[in-house]
Formats: sequence, structure tokens, C-alpha cells
Amino acid sequence: MKARLVRQIAAGGPIPFDEFMREALYGDGGFFASAELRSTKSGHFLTSPEVSVLFGETLAVYVGAERDRVGADFGLVEVAGGSGSLLAPLLSALPVPARAVEASPAARAALETIVGADAVFSSLEDLQTPMAGVILANELLDNLPMAIAQLTEAGWRERWVGADDDDLCFVDAPVRPEVGDWLARFAGPVEVGGWVEVQIEAAGWVRRAVRMLDRGSVVLIDYGDVAENLAPRRRDGTLRTYRSHHLGPHPLDEPGATDITADVNFTAMAAAAEEAGASVEIHRQDDFLGAWGLRGRISDMRRTELELARAGDDMQRLAVRTRRAEAETLVHPRGLGDFRVLVARK
Repeated sequence: MKARLVRQIAAGGPIPFDEFMREALYGDGGFFASAELRSTKSGHFLTSPEVSVLFGETLAVYVGAERDRVGADFGLVEVAGGSGSLLAPLLSALPVPARAVEASPAARAALETIVGADAVFSSLEDLQTPMAGVILANELLDNLPMAIAQLTEAGWRERWVGADDDDLCFVDAPVRPEVGDWLARFAGPVEVGGWVEVQIEAAGWVRRAVRMLDRGSVVLIDYGDVAENLAPRRRDGTLRTYRSHHLGPHPLDEPGATDITADVNFTAMAAAAEEAGASVEIHRQDDFLGAWGLRGRISDMRRTELELARAGDDMQRLAVRTRRAEAETLVHPRGLGDFRVLVARK
């Protein structure tokens, strides 16, 4: 892919970073277009559902409450469900009509074993609308193509992708009007030299998802924060790659072979949801999961451990301890617990 992009750029000139990111992740030979499941213990990164089945089981409690609120014709849609590690325990705890949307061919095959081939789609636009229910996406927005801009003494400039012999490199470019508008609204406080990931496509996805709903909610879980709280991260920006459960090389070095991601600007996502007619709440993941019963279940497991210890049942006690430790990882205040949960209701 890198050689192909170098040839393309050498012939046609530099391309915006969002165009490069789309090709690197979803194009022919892209990171999510391969036959490999990426979000697994043997893959490249782990998300909350792979850490503990209690993530899906706890979300089932929320989905159940929404089903009671919404009423007839309720359905669940998970987007970017990967291996199905969220959907499987959720549906085991709460059997509801469910569909899945996935860009990855390998992940679509895995999800077909959970909801059936007729209920798996490659795009949100393939679903019949309007719908009533819940649209759920865990760690989707951070992977949607985004532009890159840097604040200079003379103002904002975009960084596009150019070619330098056999390598890719960042090159300076004027800010496109839509990028400038987004920066003016959502960049937040940025010092000269600071980098901002311009998440226009993610905001557009949020608007489309909310507009699909006649009644129900969109639940978006990801790393990031509101614009003001992202300010300390702007000096170097938050753009990065992952591979084999570790931070990877520079985003331009090995396109197609690494995950490309950045912190989500939840101020921009909330505005998009509100523009589409939803009321919006933003929570920390630890608070959200706690509100829907996870901390209570952790307390119950601690009591079970003590009872098993008194009974001398070490094997069962260790099994419960492992399950408790996995659940506690979901709410660790300096880890997954610090993720944000955006709930947009109609």
C-alpha cells in the first residue's frame, strides 16, 4: 500500500490526511479490510468487551431500560462490533432483535454466527429507517477518517500527505473551508504549534445515526474528552497507531499494517447529536457502567470470594477473583474507566 500511495501522490500531488487515513484503514489492503480479526487477544488491540463479558452484560441492563421506554418495534444495532465480544454476552443477557454493522469482512463473518447472515451489514446506510431502539458503537469514532491541522503564527494550516522519494511525509496545505469552520467551533484552546484532529466525518456519522432513530438512543463509547479538556494534549496532538497491543510506528510509515486513531472530541460529537434532534449526556465509562449495576456486581463477587475462601473452595474462588479483576479493569479511573460515553436520546 505504501508503494502504491507514493506512486499515486507522485503522479497527482499531495492528498488530505483524511483521504490517506480512509485508504490506510478501509481501502484495498487496508488495516480493517484484511481477513484478520483485529480486536482480539491474539490480534492488535483489546477493547472493553474483550476484557470482560460484564461489559456487554451491563450494557444489556441499559438496553433493557431503553426497550421499556421505547416500547413496540424495539431493535438493537451494534456498529463496529468486531468479533462479537460485546453483542454475544449482551444478547445472552437480554434477547432482543439485533443487527450488526461492520466494515471488516473478517468481523462480519464472526458477527454472522451471532445474529445470522441476514442481520449483518457493511454500512449504516444499508439499514431500513426510521427505527426504534438503540444504536451502539464502542471505539468506532476514533477510527473514522479525520483531517490534521496545525496552528502556526500565521494561523491554521492543514497537513496533507506528500511523497518524498520512496517515503510518505507531511506537507503544508491551506485549510479547506469545512476544516476551518470545524476548527473555529471545536478546536478549543490551542497554543501556536499545536495539532488538532479534525473529526468532520465522525460528526457526520453521529448526525446520520441520530436521524435514523424515530425514538431510542445512540450510545457512543470511546477514548477522548470535551474540547477544553483536550487542550493539554494538543502540543503534539493525539494521532497515533497501534499494532500487536502496543503503540506502533508513525502513521505514515506503514499504511495498511497499523491501526490509526486519535482521541475523540466529544464536544463536536455532542453538537452533532443535538443538531440531529437528540438530547445529549456525556459520562465517564466508570460512572456509566456503575449506574447500570457493574459496581454492585463487583461487590457481589467480592462477597462470593470471601464465602468460597471460608469454604476452602480455592478453584472457584480463583475463578471469581479473575472475573472480578476483569470487571474492575473496566472501571479503572486511569484506564478504561476514563473513556467517555455519549448518550443521545430521542
